[in-house]
Amino acid sequence: MDEGLSIGEVAEATGLSVHALRYFEREGLFLRDIPRSGGGRRVFAAADVEWLTLLNRLRDSGMPIAGIRGFAALVGAGPGNEVERLKLLKQHEDDVRAKIAELEACLEVVHHKVVVYERHVEEGTAKGLWSPGQGTDC
Repeated sequence: MDEGLSIGEVAEATGLSVHALRYFEREGLFLRDIPRSGGGRRVFAAADVEWLTLLNRLRDSGMPIAGIRGFAALVGAGPGNEVERLKLLKQHEDDVRAKIAELEACLEVVHHKVVVYERHVEEGTAKGLWSPGQGTDC
C-alpha cells in the first residue's frame, strides 16, 4: 500500500472495471490527478479507493453522472461549498427514498402474486392461472 495501488488492484477493491476507472479519470471524477509511475502506470492511494467506493454507491443508487460530476467538482474545490454539497446529497437522498417507496409498492404486488400462486399450487388449482378470461386471480 505504501507504494500505491495499480489500476487492477483498485478495480478488484472497488468492483469497478479498469475501463470504468479510466472513464472516471477522463471525466475528472477523482479528487486529484492520479500520478504515474516511471513506467507510466497509474498509482492509486487508499484514499482514491475510498472516494471511488462513495462514487460507486452514488452511481448504484441512481445518481446521474452529471450529479456525480457536480459533487466531485464541489469536493475537489475544497472547503467553503459544504452547503451546496449538502443540498446535492439531500436531493439525492430524497430521490433514493422515492425509488425505495416505489420498489416497496412493486414488492407488495409481487408478494401478493407469490401468495396467490403458492395457494393455487398447494391446492392443485394452478392450471390456467393468467390465462385470458380466467378472472382476476392471475
